[in-house]
Amino acid sequence: MPREKSCGAVVFRRNRETEYLLLQYEAGHWDLVKGHGRRSEKEVETVLRELEEETGITDARFVPEFREGVHYFFRRRGHTVYKEVIYYLIETRQHDVVLSDEHIDYRWLPYRQAIRAITFRNSQEVVRKAQERLQQEIPSER
Repeated sequence: MPREKSCGAVVFRRNRETEYLLLQYEAGHWDLVKGHGRRSEKEVETVLRELEEETGITDARFVPEFREGVHYFFRRRGHTVYKEVIYYLIETRQHDVVLSDEHIDYRWLPYRQAIRAITFRNSQEVVRKAQERLQQEIPSER
């Protein structure tokens, strides 16, 4: 069975409340930043490159002790593919997003709205874990 690995980010900014960045893909679903790594590229290098390519965001700070993996299967050209995506938690101060041609829209949303907007349950779970991690730092946002 073919296997793929991607790396991505739960990107957030702090305003009155924490807001998460969601991207709308051409297929219509809402999800997080992610993409395939290049040979010899470390996971964090892939995350930073994909973040800049997909959103134009270069101001990125990794939140320590957050690395979450999700696994799923999908079909491509009649074959089942096993996919692993490793997510990191990234804070930015940038507000403006410059979308790549693989995305058609973006939104900065507070936690509850972000969870409702995200299409896939495994991505919702990653954002839930990110929110829990951030609440360790910011008790007032519980």
